[in-house]
Amino acid sequence: MAVGFGIRRSYLILFLLLVVAVVVPVLIRFVTDTNGPQIELIFTDGRARTVTRAQMKRLPALTREGTYQNQFGNWGDPGIYTGVRLTDLIGSEAPYTTILVQAADGYEMSIERDRVENADYPMILAYAFNGVEVPAWKMGYRIAVLPEDGNVGNEEYGVTSAGSFWVKNVVRVILQLGS
Repeated sequence: MAVGFGIRRSYLILFLLLVVAVVVPVLIRFVTDTNGPQIELIFTDGRARTVTRAQMKRLPALTREGTYQNQFGNWGDPGIYTGVRLTDLIGSEAPYTTILVQAADGYEMSIERDRVENADYPMILAYAFNGVEVPAWKMGYRIAVLPEDGNVGNEEYGVTSAGSFWVKNVVRVILQLGS
């Protein structure tokens, strides 16, 4: 009888270890991933702040139709974008002359403060497109410029390609001083 009890006890211990080995990683993932994807915001003094989708959604959101013109004159990615204004994300007191927006694929776009703060062409960090939020929205966080009529043409925006400002899969926004 003593041998049978020892074997059953061993099976019980193995079963409990198996349950712990399966449940603990699932719980850890659930607890740490509730805020969704994130970006890094780096200030001119070197401080870095990680901003999650949950934190962005606590800020005032702008939802508007938007599309842009590329260097060939074609219009791209029309739809309804929802996100937080870059001015709200950065804060009005932050010193900077430009922001450098970096994408996951290595693309970078430098944007002057005047464009970031232009009330006629509000610039947002979009976290949703046509009601689909990141990470389900595969373009990831995206810079979008959303005037009242939704159209950002090259001539009216004063650039060769308004589409170059619409950075997709944004991972980092770096505030910079100087020209």
